[in-house]
Amino acid sequence: MVAEQENKKSCRCEHTTTLFWCGPGRNIPVLHFRPDVCLFKNNDCTCNKMASRGVGLTYKFVKTECRLLRQLLEGHGFKETHQTSNDFNVMWSGCHVKPYTLRGLTELQKVNHFPRSYEITRKDRLYKNYMRMRQSMGAKHFDFLPVTYVLPTELNEYYSTYQRERGLWIAKPVASSRGRGINIIGHPNQINLEEQCVVCKYISNPLLVDGFKFDLRIYVCVTSFDPLRIYIFNEGLARFSTVRYDSSPLNLDNMFMHLTNYSINKKSAGYVKCSDPDIEDYGNKWSMSALLRYLKNEGFDTAMMMMRVEDLIIKTIISAEIPVANACRMFLPHRENCFELFGFDVIFDENCKPWLLEVNLSPSLACESPLDLKIKSNLISQMLTLSGVVALDPYSKRDFTSRRKTNAK
Repeated sequence: MVAEQENKKSCRCEHTTTLFWCGPGRNIPVLHFRPDVCLFKNNDCTCNKMASRGVGLTYKFVKTECRLLRQLLEGHGFKETHQTSNDFNVMWSGCHVKPYTLRGLTELQKVNHFPRSYEITRKDRLYKNYMRMRQSMGAKHFDFLPVTYVLPTELNEYYSTYQRERGLWIAKPVASSRGRGINIIGHPNQINLEEQCVVCKYISNPLLVDGFKFDLRIYVCVTSFDPLRIYIFNEGLARFSTVRYDSSPLNLDNMFMHLTNYSINKKSAGYVKCSDPDIEDYGNKWSMSALLRYLKNEGFDTAMMMMRVEDLIIKTIISAEIPVANACRMFLPHRENCFELFGFDVIFDENCKPWLLEVNLSPSLACESPLDLKIKSNLISQMLTLSGVVALDPYSKRDFTSRRKTNAK
């Protein structure tokens, strides 16, 4: 008891509550994850660990590594288990989870991917689902994806459109990320047809800040597809190109001008990094809120811009709702086994119309700047809290069932 009091005194947290007691009888402990544990070296914040001490909470990573998530989980008393172990509370996978793994989940276990969530993260599937909704609901409501073709399947249709609407196009592999394999196309002969790709009409009139292109990385958490529950994180990232935009055909090969991906622009000699977490509008990566403040000061209606972005996000997820919900009914033994974090990349044209560039399956949680740490520690804390991780051993089914029965009385 004395030791616990001393630990609480030495802890620098402002609040020590890390559990919600849920259920009608308020006897089911659900963890409230706190981002401040990511700010302490060696996880020296002790109050969070006390709430889960002795419970036996575990996590595992599969085909991925995430230092920030590891620090957050261990700061709340979790211990890592081997990636082949079935004894875990939270499983964080860098790829889609196999059906046999999903079928074996207990009610207390959480996995960070839904079955068939690739319906919006693969560029070809995103386009197919979008077009299905566009044909069903009308072009007026689904007009946020540039004209797109899946090649080589729709090669003839693309040629016909190109003949009518000459201009720049952008070719992307259907299942890549971080700007890999992207090319700006001035003529169909420049497209490599040996691999499947999508080719989209290039947004040639982007909204600029001081002459530079930018896009928004918006984080979206889905905790259920049946019923559908979507949470849009209130902070994100604005990512800038490192060369001022020029629509001249002579600059087609300059990826530092045309692409806003951080993984590409950080290699540019013109990349500017900010080392102060309190300065959010300097360098080539800003916070989304800082960008919106800047645009508002410039006279833009940022409230309307973000309403359109939210509308875009919701409609995109709805386009995949039926196939993902059906897969959940088929493979998941419990409705709330899965949650998912998506990274929506959105660009505005000069008329402030938002366009969806892509949806990322596993958006990067790497922290290469103080601003990254500030935003992403809050992001994953809220995401895990929303997912409803129960602070019980994942195989204490008897204890959890008895608590359920007590609530039902």
